Amino acid sequence: MITAEKLFNILKKKKISFYCGVPDSILKPFINILDNRKDIDHLISANEGTAVSNAIGHYLASKKLPCVYFQNSGLGNAINPLASIAHKKVYSIPMILIIGWRGAPKVKDEPQHITKGKITKKILNILGIECVVLDKDNDLKKVGKKIKKCKKDNQIVAFLIKNKSIRNEKIKKKESTNKNKIERKIFIDLLLKKIKKDTCIISTTGYTSRELMQLRRDRNNKYGKDFYMVGGMGHASSVALGVSMQNKKVICIDGDGSLIMHMGSLLTNSVYSNRKFKHIVLNNNSHESVGGYKTNAKNINFKLLSKSLNYRNFFQIKSYKKMDAILNQFIKRNGPSLLEVLIKNKSSNNLMRPKNLLYIKEKFMNRE
Repeated sequence: MITAEKLFNILKKKKISFYCGVPDSILKPFINILDNRKDIDHLISANEGTAVSNAIGHYLASKKLPCVYFQNSGLGNAINPLASIAHKKVYSIPMILIIGWRGAPKVKDEPQHITKGKITKKILNILGIECVVLDKDNDLKKVGKKIKKCKKDNQIVAFLIKNKSIRNEKIKKKESTNKNKIERKIFIDLLLKKIKKDTCIISTTGYTSRELMQLRRDRNNKYGKDFYMVGGMGHASSVALGVSMQNKKVICIDGDGSLIMHMGSLLTNSVYSNRKFKHIVLNNNSHESVGGYKTNAKNINFKLLSKSLNYRNFFQIKSYKKMDAILNQFIKRNGPSLLEVLIKNKSSNNLMRPKNLLYIKEKFMNRE
């Protein structure tokens, strides 16, 4: 196991002071350090491609080496700027990538991580990016040497960190906090009581799908009423749009971090959806399931956003007092509609995870 403080100190010694990325549960010990430092620039980007682009801009303006972090599940988002801007045969922009390696060979993981885990090193190799696996503190000796080469040759180097391979000894995370009153579970439970049986639900990654699945089990409902986005963060509403265009009633339960990741899809939703398309964003200003880091969603006026994108209706739920009445209106009105629900940073303990994914898909596709 490697120590996050030792890794950061090596980067600091090499005068790396710009960090950006998308939070990842594996990298929490490292991100916690960044979140507590006042002598560096640290920003949480909308998605992995945006993070790489932020790093490119930093290098162009400062001539200094940037550091980008993310989970390997987001490597697909990062490929575009890595291959078409930063690549050594294009602009040859050097940077350090620190990647949480889910689904690494011989490491047990969730189904959605297995394929990406197997091909992560292959993808990086195709991009001409050297990868170094960091498993223990002794491996950190390689970091300084690779950074030196990175600067000299204007190249990209990636450090891969497997699940449970990094720790920190002193730094505690600064969780995104809010004063919201509503619990995710209570809202979803009320929603399930109100919707009709012919309504499809597409639920985003993280705790939202797990809470929904748990509630279905507790109600003895079949999982086939819902499609759980176990991966593909940011794409839930796009899946829901495809469903609605087949004349199906659909509700997308999104998260603030997920919605922000591919916010351009909101315009596509409003242009091509129909009255049966409903979109909910559960907003806690937090990447809760990967460490509770802020999303900056509190800076978005979703009412103005939805209006500018021509959503037919906008609703907002701030408290339990009006939750029932507002939810009734949201369900009753024709879409496309957007509902923002301000929720706590709180989830149930020991939530189940979607496992039998082919069964879930078949039940959803063959539902009555």
